[in-house]
Amino acid sequence: MAKIGIFYGSSTGHTEKVAELIARSFGDQAVTINVSDATAEDLKKFPYLILGTSTWDIGGMQDDWEDFIETLQNADLRTKKIAIFGLGDQENFPDSFADGPGVIWKAISGKTTIVGEWPTEGYQFDESEAVVDGKFVGLVIDEDNQPKLTSGRINAWVDQLKKDFK
Repeated sequence: MAKIGIFYGSSTGHTEKVAELIARSFGDQAVTINVSDATAEDLKKFPYLILGTSTWDIGGMQDDWEDFIETLQNADLRTKKIAIFGLGDQENFPDSFADGPGVIWKAISGKTTIVGEWPTEGYQFDESEAVVDGKFVGLVIDEDNQPKLTSGRINAWVDQLKKDFK
């Protein structure tokens, strides 16, 4: 039985692709669940959660996350370990780059253990709500401008999470 639930919202398919790549890296330990189909009961099934979203327009969350964030906030997350990933476009939206993961982080911060922070080195942006104490709150992927870095970033992050989830 899978121990890791990867909850994602995806409008263009990029976030879904990243969620599937992360799941594949964990093998049979992880399953992906689109938040458009998810319930509070689904959150209870897993000791480890990975939450993924893209960022839309100027710092907005993906539509399905807009609907699911309240479910997440109301869930009992005290015994969970949670990691966050997100997608953004640093070239076209440097002032709100990958804000989506930051919105999720703010919604659950203080309610659970959040792991998987990620360095900001290698990205060019001005502002991001996903940066806390000089690091991203989780993995950030830019499929629009840095698609060749996606696989290596995912592999490094999953290696990190395998330690954090123990």
